[in-house]
Amino acid sequence: MRITPSRGVLVAAAVVVGALVAPVVTALPATADQTTQYPSWQDVQRAKGDEQAAAAEATKVQSALRSVQADAAAKSQAALDASAVADRAEADLASAAQAATSLQAQSAGAQRTASRAQERAGQLAATLYRDGSGNAMTTRIATADDPDQLLYQLGAMDQLSTTWEGVLDDASVASRTASSLHDQAERAEHERDSLARAAEQRSTAARAASDSAAQAVADTQQHSDELYAQLAELKDTTAQTEQRYELGVQVAAQKAAQQRARERAAAAAAAAAAAPAPTTSAPVPTSGGSGTSYPSTGGVTVDPAGAQAYARSAIGAYGWGVDQFSCLVSLWNQESGWRANALNASSGAYGIPQSLPASKMAVAGADWRTNAATQVNWGLADIHDAYGSPCAAWNHEMSENPHWY
Repeated sequence: MRITPSRGVLVAAAVVVGALVAPVVTALPATADQTTQYPSWQDVQRAKGDEQAAAAEATKVQSALRSVQADAAAKSQAALDASAVADRAEADLASAAQAATSLQAQSAGAQRTASRAQERAGQLAATLYRDGSGNAMTTRIATADDPDQLLYQLGAMDQLSTTWEGVLDDASVASRTASSLHDQAERAEHERDSLARAAEQRSTAARAASDSAAQAVADTQQHSDELYAQLAELKDTTAQTEQRYELGVQVAAQKAAQQRARERAAAAAAAAAAAPAPTTSAPVPTSGGSGTSYPSTGGVTVDPAGAQAYARSAIGAYGWGVDQFSCLVSLWNQESGWRANALNASSGAYGIPQSLPASKMAVAGADWRTNAATQVNWGLADIHDAYGSPCAAWNHEMSENPHWY
């Protein structure tokens, strides 16, 4: 399936560096359409001849872009979170079902063992009481005339008694084991039933979140197409130029925000340790590929070959050649296998470039959760701003243990 380039680009720096949104059970903000006043083409045409008015109108357009993108970004993150929760619930259910099945089998086996032990104990008890002629063993011993016969019968009775006691102990242990396993199996079945209900609820929530995100993304792209066209009209450029420019600006803003966060963290650590702050601080990873899973994120088309083809067509805009593309292939093979739904469950890094947090990719388009091309666009801009080239990013990746760039 051909991957189409993403269209909408998020402008708001606040959304750019925002943390992961609350789980799907948290109320989401009102949609942009309920609060945003979109500039009209008449406003744009009136402002175009006046430099000051054009600048003011461009600010209004950018503000509208921030608003229209924010809602889609939040709902996409909610959909991603809900999908991850649903996948964990399914995994828990599968584990519980396997445990319940195993305990049921063990319980049935233990019950059969207990039944056999009890049957054998009963048979030996009957043997102790009666001999082959049907007479009571104790009566025959008491009336025996031959001393040798008496000694023999006493020895036989002693052996039978010892064997019967052992069998009785075995039957008692088997019965307790069967009872314990039966109780465990019942508890496991209850746990499985509870987890099945939870998994169904999580799955329903994930589908609802995915549907909500898809609608928000569609609305956002419709508005952002027009808003970027208006910006291009005001600045005498093209919509594509405005998108690329804003992407570069906002990725740079992300890096600046990360640098400030590093500096604050270093200062806090230094203060806590009552030691001078270090002159340099270790960079905070913006991506991560270890512990990657592949959640069932609704709407995502996983097409590594298509994603690579799109990336090959896009790197020329940065002046990179085939040598850089080979490094990029290695880099994102390491990070995600070029899968658009790659998720690091422990860190939250997501997508082909393993954006951390995932929502940073919203600056490249509202459809960052599902569109591989949008993820690639963000990843290329991020590499350009942070390392200058894919090969530099790949060298950094290989120099770190565990690997990250």
